[in-house]
Amino acid sequence: MLSASYAPRLTTQVCTREGFVDETRLWGLMQACDVHVNLRSPTMGETSGTAIRALALGKPLVVSDVGWFAELPSGVALKVPVDDDEVDTLVAALDLLASRPDVRATMGAAALELARTKHDLDRVADLYVAAFELAGGGGAVSDAVLRDVSKAAAEVGIEPGSDEATGIASRLGEVELGG
Repeated sequence: MLSASYAPRLTTQVCTREGFVDETRLWGLMQACDVHVNLRSPTMGETSGTAIRALALGKPLVVSDVGWFAELPSGVALKVPVDDDEVDTLVAALDLLASRPDVRATMGAAALELARTKHDLDRVADLYVAAFELAGGGGAVSDAVLRDVSKAAAEVGIEPGSDEATGIASRLGEVELGG
């Protein structure tokens, strides 16, 4: 949490170290913060659960400029290169966010929007389902479904190009089958 007592080069204590906390306490602590800092190097490219939580809370991020973190839009995260200037860059980022509530507010609003769009639970669940379906032979299943629908339509006399066929194609498109 950044406080009014924050000064450049962290001359006053503004951080509290916590051990393991349960999910409810974690969300409460994260909500109380003005900015979230998530420095990680090396990384295996994983998505950070705490970074996603911070986005969902509408909090600006300061992150290492590596892996998944490097992919975050600059509007939600200030990125700190992992190099000889890392400490100076981190201090500058924290100085900016501590001294500019307007920047924090703008980044926080962008973070919330990113969480609502790209990291929405239903959207992510759908992406997982699609990945599992594809890994499990989803293309073959889609082809088989389209073949069966086409055969059934022909058996009941639906002609290609007819209004009924167009309606079927539209419905198949709604569930991401066909073209």
